[in-house]
Amino acid sequence: MAHIDHHPNGSFCWIELGTSDQKAAKAFYGSLFGWEPNDMPMGPEEFYTIFRLEGRDAAAGYTLRKEQVAQQVPPHWMLYMQVEKVDTSAAKVPQLGGTVVVAPFDVFDAGRMAVISDPTGAHFCIWQPNRSKGTQIAHVPGTLCWADLSTSDPRRAGEFYAKLLGWQIMDDTKGTDYLHIKNGEHFIGGIPPVKMRPPGVPAHWLPYFWVDDVDASAAKAKQLGANIYLSPTTLEDVGRLAVIADPQGAVFAIFKSAH
Repeated sequence: MAHIDHHPNGSFCWIELGTSDQKAAKAFYGSLFGWEPNDMPMGPEEFYTIFRLEGRDAAAGYTLRKEQVAQQVPPHWMLYMQVEKVDTSAAKVPQLGGTVVVAPFDVFDAGRMAVISDPTGAHFCIWQPNRSKGTQIAHVPGTLCWADLSTSDPRRAGEFYAKLLGWQIMDDTKGTDYLHIKNGEHFIGGIPPVKMRPPGVPAHWLPYFWVDDVDASAAKAKQLGANIYLSPTTLEDVGRLAVIADPQGAVFAIFKSAH
């Protein structure tokens, strides 16, 4: 177990679920990952749920807003990347070929954020912490452990993130077309080859959550009403994984490392 009190710039610092049924999502993820929901009022009959593990923040969730539903935004998981100054980073986005979807704004006293679309269409948030430092726990089941970027143009996307966040985009030493994402001294994610992308699926980030037993967790998720998009699969010398859509349709992966 690792308690996190500070995230380095460029890291995945927060993970947030936008859902069509917040109550059902709390029950699903509580049963699957052992998350304990802590509801924070946001307005009349509106709550922001902080999911906690061992008393520390692990993720969050909210009900999709009316304007998102009107724009046909589906239930989804959103990744946040930490930056030194949100306004400075957001100003770079158009120059690098991306789009600022939601301009920088303050989230009360928690921090400052913006919503970004990379040049290939994948959405993410950038975060400048104030009171809220982001996720507070890692390396236990139910915590974010990796993320893959599914894109039709890995090289263009990789160049964008390298210039915006300082990432190193590295070829797989085993000779595959998979690109590894390194932030500082840590490998944090990757960009799978285009041939692995399902046809017609927009560019997106896929978060991975660590579990002790991929097969058991996938079976439990299915019992709880989830759809299994990729059945438990072993990647040699990497680990075992499955890709799942929760009962509302938000997609994520579960993973156990071979090491």
